[in-house]
This record gives sequence, C-alpha cells and structure tokens, in this order.
Amino acid sequence: METAGVTEINEYLASLGTKAQAAKAVLQGLTTAQKNQALCASAEALVKATDRILAANDKDYQNAVKDGMSEGLLDRLKLTPERIEAMSEGLCQIAALPDPVGEVMEAFDRPNGLHIEKVRVPMGVIGIICEARPNVTVDAFGLGFKTGNAVILKGGTAAFYSNQAITEVIREALAAQQINENAFQLIENNDRAVTTAFMRLKSHVDLLIPRGGAGLIRSVVENSTIPVIETGTGNCHIFVDETADLDKAIPIIINAKTQRIGVCNACESLLIHEKIAARFLPVLGKALSEKQVEIRGDETVREAIAEAIPATEEDYGREYLDLIISAKTVASVEEAIAHINKYNTGHSDAILTQDKAHAEKFLREVDAACVYVNASTRFTDGFEFGFGAEIGISTQKLHARGPMGLKELTSYKYRITGDGQVRP
Repeated sequence: METAGVTEINEYLASLGTKAQAAKAVLQGLTTAQKNQALCASAEALVKATDRILAANDKDYQNAVKDGMSEGLLDRLKLTPERIEAMSEGLCQIAALPDPVGEVMEAFDRPNGLHIEKVRVPMGVIGIICEARPNVTVDAFGLGFKTGNAVILKGGTAAFYSNQAITEVIREALAAQQINENAFQLIENNDRAVTTAFMRLKSHVDLLIPRGGAGLIRSVVENSTIPVIETGTGNCHIFVDETADLDKAIPIIINAKTQRIGVCNACESLLIHEKIAARFLPVLGKALSEKQVEIRGDETVREAIAEAIPATEEDYGREYLDLIISAKTVASVEEAIAHINKYNTGHSDAILTQDKAHAEKFLREVDAACVYVNASTRFTDGFEFGFGAEIGISTQKLHARGPMGLKELTSYKYRITGDGQVRP
C-alpha cells in the first residue's frame, strides 16, 4: 500500500476515534431514563424503517449468492421483517434491564477509617469487528449504549449495505433524541488495510471484540494492540448417555443441529454411549437423513447408519456451519468428557442423561463456557439468557465468559473516601 494511503486510513480512523471519545463523555453523563428512552426510540425507528433495511439487505444477499456464499452464512446474512422485529424487541429488552453502570459491587471500611467502594463503570470506546451478521449491528449498539460505551463497528463487506442502513436509522434516532449520534459509528471503508489499522487504534479504542469465524478471530487476536475479548468458534457437542430419554434426545439433536446451521451454538459433534448405539443410531440416522444432514462417523456409527461416511481426526474438531455432523461412540461418561475437552472450542456442550451423578460430573468437568443437561446448545444466546442481546459468546476465561451482556461491557473502579488519612 502507498504511504499516502496508510496516512489517509490512519487519519480517517483517528477521526472516528476522536468523535467516539467525545460522544463517550456525553453518554456517561446520561441518566438511565435517558438511555432507556433513546433505546426504545431506536427500536421503534428500526421497525418503521423495515422496508428501507430490507432493500439494503437484499442488495447484500444477492451479491452474496452471486459470490457463492454457503447456505449457513447466507442464513446469517438474511434479514426478514420478523428478524428486524426481533432486533427491535432486543433493544426494548435491554432498556428494561437494570443499568449496571454505577452499581456498587463491594463496599468495605478499613481499620484506618477509609471507606472503599468497587463501582461498575463503562469501558469507554468499544470496537467491534464482525462478518456477515447485520443483527450484530443492533446488538452492539444496544448493549454499548446502555452501558455508556461509544461503539465503532467494522462490519463485513458482505453485509455492508445492511449495516449502513441500520446504522443510519440508529444515528437518526439518537439525533432526534438530541444525543450525540457518534455514540455509534460504522467504518464505511471495506479495504482490508482499514481493518488491520483499526486493530491498532489503541489511542482511541479501549476494547476490541471480534464476531465471526475462526480466521477473523485469529487475525484480531494476533494483530490487535487493543485489549481483545475473544469470541470463539463453536464446535459444540452433545453426548447421549446410556440412560438418556431417547424420545427427547432426537428432537434436541435435530434442534441443535438444524434449526440454524450457520450459528456458533449449533451442534457439530455427537457422542453416543456404546450401550445404546444399536437401538439409537438407526433412529438418529433416519431423523438426520430427513433433514439432509450428512453424518461422518466411526466404525460403529457406519455399521448402524448405512449412509454415514468415515470421520477423520479433523472432523472431530471442526465447526462445519453446514448440514454435516460428526458422530462417535464412547464407552463411558469419562471418555465422552475427555473427547469433548480435547476437541471442543470452549463454547457449548450438552449431556442427555437421566443419571444425576453423570450429569453432575459432566457439568463439573467439561471445560466450556456453557454446559447443558438435557437441553439444546442453541440456548447459548444473550436473548435466551434474558440479557436482551449479546455482544458475542466469549470462550476465553478472563473478565467475561459465555454470552456477554451488559455487565460484561463494564469495568470497575475503586472510590475511596477518607477524612484526612495519610499513610504512615
């Protein structure tokens, strides 16, 4: 890239950062009531602008089809009136939730008379880098705004027109509430060099969150000079234990795998206890076949399901985001847990069982952000957890883990009150 191009990019991003910093100061002076009113106004504006947003989304969708985007990613990209309504409802839910900013997390007195309080505060300016998921645009705004954080979004090229339309609607709604619209900004330059430079805007951005596939997340983690919360890919497992209620197991697996194949909480890997393999696998194979799911399995799986093909080592650790699932038989809950902890991505894993001891062992020993007993992994979602929305599913272990809602977008500071104390 030409030096002039680098300079131009840096100046452009610095301008966005400066505007975000100014907006941050305004946001942090708003009352909870003012923030909630603006969120509700934005929710209403999104619904009113449905036709405008869908027209922009259709441009993105048609371009993605021409470019050969996979079915799973097309599903992520596609907006419908119902999905816009759901995004609007998410903003209303966020407005109804308690405001974490200013919450006194701890308070205590020292023997010297100092009173110390640990209080939640906004992060400041949050950067979001995401791929073809326009719903993330609304989630990022809502959660960031409620917590007093200015947000700069770098959306994927495939969702450019959708993100542009949604951002314009939100900024117009903020301006109508006489709130600095630069509380939410979109980077409107699809040059990859801009994304890389954004990862290094540490002078203006306090936290960076990637939302997307393994490649994007790895790039951000490796290149960012800004602190990063890593949202991981989802190689999610379901283990069908020997005592599982098999009538419930099939609907759970079908839901987890096929309801939406392009999402990170979809089931990608199955483990089946060998004691139930002979009677369960044929039923499972029929149910998955009816949903056009390709099964890649071990020898036992292939013996029971004629259409199954051999699974490789790579299959057991893969997030397909497609109508494909790996399947393996195991001899015990211990073997299932060991397999999951070797191949999972720390996202969501489930056990289907009626054995309380096995359930407790699974909950205790599986290393993942979300661990389920007798339920679909599809529930790993901020909306389903009652957070209104989510900024991502964190698969790391520092500060935030699992669906990140309002509290995960705050930091804290200590407030210390004295009466003339000096340190001896």
